[in-house]
Order: sequence, then structure tokens, then C-alpha cells
Amino acid sequence: MYHSFFGLAEPAFSIAVNPRYLYMSQQHKEALAHLLYGVAGGGFVMLTGEVGTGKTTIIRCLLEQMPDNTDIAIVMNPMSNVPELLTTICDELGATYIKDEPSVKDLTDALHTFLLHNHTHGRNTVLLIDEAQLLSTQALEQVRLLTNLETTTQKLLHIILVGQPELKALLSKPELRQLAQRVTARFHLTPLTLAETQAYIRHRLKVGGLPEGRNPFPYAIIKRIHAFTGGIPRLINVICERCLIGAYGSNKVRVDNEIFNAARKEVIGGLEQSQATKRSFYWRLAGGFISIVLLSFALYFTHNRNTHNTIKTATAQAASTSSHSASSSASSAPSIALHNYHEAEDNLFTYLNLPLAPETRPCGKNLKASQQCAKVTLHTWTDLSDLNRPAILIMSTPEKFSTYLVLIGLNAENALLLNEQQEKIIMPLAKLGRDWTGEAVYVWKRPPAFSDTILLGDSSATVAWVAQQFAKLDKQKEPLSDDLFSLALQERIKIFQRSKGISADGTINEQTLLKLNEVIGADKTLLTDFSEAGNHVPTP
Repeated sequence: MYHSFFGLAEPAFSIAVNPRYLYMSQQHKEALAHLLYGVAGGGFVMLTGEVGTGKTTIIRCLLEQMPDNTDIAIVMNPMSNVPELLTTICDELGATYIKDEPSVKDLTDALHTFLLHNHTHGRNTVLLIDEAQLLSTQALEQVRLLTNLETTTQKLLHIILVGQPELKALLSKPELRQLAQRVTARFHLTPLTLAETQAYIRHRLKVGGLPEGRNPFPYAIIKRIHAFTGGIPRLINVICERCLIGAYGSNKVRVDNEIFNAARKEVIGGLEQSQATKRSFYWRLAGGFISIVLLSFALYFTHNRNTHNTIKTATAQAASTSSHSASSSASSAPSIALHNYHEAEDNLFTYLNLPLAPETRPCGKNLKASQQCAKVTLHTWTDLSDLNRPAILIMSTPEKFSTYLVLIGLNAENALLLNEQQEKIIMPLAKLGRDWTGEAVYVWKRPPAFSDTILLGDSSATVAWVAQQFAKLDKQKEPLSDDLFSLALQERIKIFQRSKGISADGTINEQTLLKLNEVIGADKTLLTDFSEAGNHVPTP
């Protein structure tokens, strides 16, 4: 098989779970420390992360480090039905209950009895719920009530919630605020950095038995692997496996660009997509022409309707503006959605008090070096709140046309938008979320010379700038470093990263700089107080 060709004792990148290949990055270690602390303290502990970022790895390590006097109930497939959930928990712990259609009270009483018995015998009880984002609001509220089972000195049940990022958004709901307040420790796993991706690949190869002095993955290929996978360990395994098979088939001991490209196509189904692309080319060409015709017709129709009628779109465009005034029955509410992206850019820059000119559009080639325009894909309103920047939200109408909203504020229930007249409009998130694609464009002030993540030992003007900002924040006469990224500065950055709830990897990356800009006031952030906004778009 291919692994022997590289001197490996076994396939190093199998996606099958194997404890011998366990790799704990710095953030995995910190996540484990958070969970161990939370379990010891009682209440809720929460671990979130995208699919494939290593949540299962953390759970396994956590379970291995639990004391021997611990009973653990693990719910791997949570149910939204409350009685079924409680029944599963009782079955996992071995708590006895009436088998014939037990009520919620019967099951809760059975759990209480079991927990008291465990406590009096010096045993701890832990409930771990995986994929917790699938739980209903009612089920989560019932889980919260289980923490009310306590003595005068301590909780009888420790609860660990593990899930995808949607779990954070779920707990941000007003009706679950009591549960959110009881979360004593939380950690969000992010994908591996480039340096961690390199270390991860080396670790797997070493455990697999790669001989000293051999390395099938040059650094340039590792960079491409990281870019392709986004630092997701599971995807790294898949692409590395295909690369090694491709190198073996080509009789090469090092993966090159040709082999990587072929492996990437296999992973994403590129060969099938290529054939499908050829078969559907003319259909897509015809479809594109038809789309252009329909778009032209729709824009013409929308323009005329603006002149005579109230416009109602799924993105909550309130009405035609005064420049398109018509019948007396038309609404006087201002227009919100913009159909031209450049108009949205201009609107955002005007709000940010940044200079405008046709040749220096916000996201154009001539954007000032000190300003960075970025486009991101987010998943929840919580992600947008964490970004904490005014942004252009890219929307999609029911007819699949793109429109654009300029967001300048956000709270738990509403968004604060800016129309083309720079008037503030409040819109319920429930209405806004229907057509948001998840894509957003924002602008931030980029520190001098920053272009990519800076690691310990690097020298850069960005390092000097960061050191100076922390000296000001800490009221120190001298910065911790000049332009050389020192260990002292790295430790200060880690403290800052922890305080902001982001990955404490000690690097100078974009996420850290965004948070630093917020603290020093370099970037304008989202408003949370909408008291000055006079216009509302009501919930339908």
C-alpha cells in the first residue's frame, strides 16, 4: 500500500478515530482547561466549534481526566422532546423510574433521588450533551431546571453542552437568558492556524512512523492545504491522504502542485463536476442570457412601480421615497434596501466619515493602505455582533436578486440600518434574517505593514505598533518590544486575547487586531442603543 512507499508503518491520515494520533493544539489545551474548571465549579460548561475542529478530541480528553468517583451520562443524539430526553438521561445513569409512560415529574424525581444517593456516597455526576444545538428551547429549559437539584453547598449535577456555533445563537435568545447566565465556562474552538496545521501534519506523520529526514509535504504545499481546508483537522486528513496516494501513483516522494491539484479535485468531486460542467455549459449559457433579460425586466418594472406604488420587499424596503412620490396612499417611510452595491459602499463610507471618490471606492484598488475592506461569511447574529463593525449586508430577494443593507447597530432583537438618506431605521431581526445570505462587507483600520499573521520572532512595523498600543493601555513608559515579536509581548497578547474571548494563540492576527482597534477607538463599532432612531419597520 502507499504508506509503505513513504516508510510509514500505517496510514497516517485515516479519518477513523485513533487515540494514538491525538493532537492537542494550544487552543485545545486551553479549551480542556476551561471545561475541567467549569465541571469542578458546577453549573453549565459550554464548548462550541465548527464541524471537524476537534470537539470530540476535547470531549475524549475530558472524560479521560474525570476522577474515578464520577458517573457520566452522555447524550450523543439529543431529542427535542423533554420526556424522551429525561428518559435517556435516566437510562444513561441507571436511575430507576416508572417504565409505563413516566411523566416529566416522575423522571425528574428519579434523577433527584439518584443524584442525592450519589452525593451521599461521595460520587459526582456529569451530564454531557453532544450536538446540543439540536435541542429545542423547551428541552434546554428543562436541562437548566436540572441544575436546581442541589444541596446547601454544591450542585448535584454538572452539565456540559457541546455543539456547533448555532448553540451560541440559541442561548442568546431572551427566553434562555437564565440558562446563559449559568454558563460558568465556555470556549469556542476555531480552525487551526497555518503554524498549527504544519505541526498537526508533522505529528500525524511522526505517529505513523515516518523515518527521520523524510517529509512528503513541502511548506508551500502545507500552505495550500491550510488555505484549502481552512484549518479544519478532518479536512486536512482527507486532502493529505489523497495527496500521498497521488504521490505514490506518480512515484514521487514529495507532493508537488500537480499532485495537490489532482487531490483537491478528487476531494471536492472535481472530476465529476468537470464532466457535469461540460454537459451543462450550453444550458448555463442560455440560462445566463435569460437571467440577464429577466433582471433587466425586473429593474424596469421595479423602477416604474417605485414611481406609482408602495414597494414591499422581503428585505423590508418600507416604501418609495419622496423623489418617487405618487398617490396619497403611498407610505412615507424611507427606502432601506439598495440595489446598487457601489451605492451601499458610498453610504457606509459616508457614515464612517471616510473620504469618497469614484477612483477610490471603499473596496477598490486605490483604497488607502491604512484601510482594509473585508468580505466575510457569517452564520449567526452573534457572529455579526462579535465582528462589531458597521457593515454592508448582502441580501437575496425571493426572486434571487441581490440587494444591500447598511447595518450600523445590533442588539438582541433588532438591527439598526441606514437608508440612502443617512436616516436610521430599526428592523426586527426576525424580519431581516429571512433574506440575509450571511455575507457581509466591513472596513477596518489596518495597522502599518500588516498583511498576514505575525508569529513569535518575526520583525515588523506592525509588532512595534501593537507594542506601543499595549504600553498606552497599560500606562507603561516603555513598550514591551520594538519591532521584534518578543516572548514578553506574546504573553501580553495572550492575556488580551483571553479577555476578549478569542483564541489565545499569542499571534498577531486579524481577529486580535480588530479587537485591539475596538479598545483603542480606531474603528467605529456597532451601536446598541437605538433610542435616537425614529423609524421602525414592524414585525409582520
